[in-house]
Amino acid sequence: MEGIMLLEDAFAKCGKGKDYFGGDTIGYLDVILGGFLGWLRATEKMTNLKILNATKTPGLFGWAHRFGSNAAVKDVIPETEKVVELAKTFAAIARAQ
Repeated sequence: MEGIMLLEDAFAKCGKGKDYFGGDTIGYLDVILGGFLGWLRATEKMTNLKILNATKTPGLFGWAHRFGSNAAVKDVIPETEKVVELAKTFAAIARAQ
């Protein structure tokens, strides 16, 4: 969780109170980090641990919601259940080897 707290601090510094890391619109860093949202949500579901939450990481929590709801992004982020199934498949393959 220490890494997430560093990222929360980075969002506060980079975003300067705006919606995204680079300001008012989605930028390069948002796209890079947004690429991990599917896996992050799957990890939360599989471990029953909220990594991003409104109390401990309010900036990232809001950012993830805004980013994931953006019209340019929302149809691209994989469904959580599909990523969970993929993770289970990877784990089964790893156990079989």
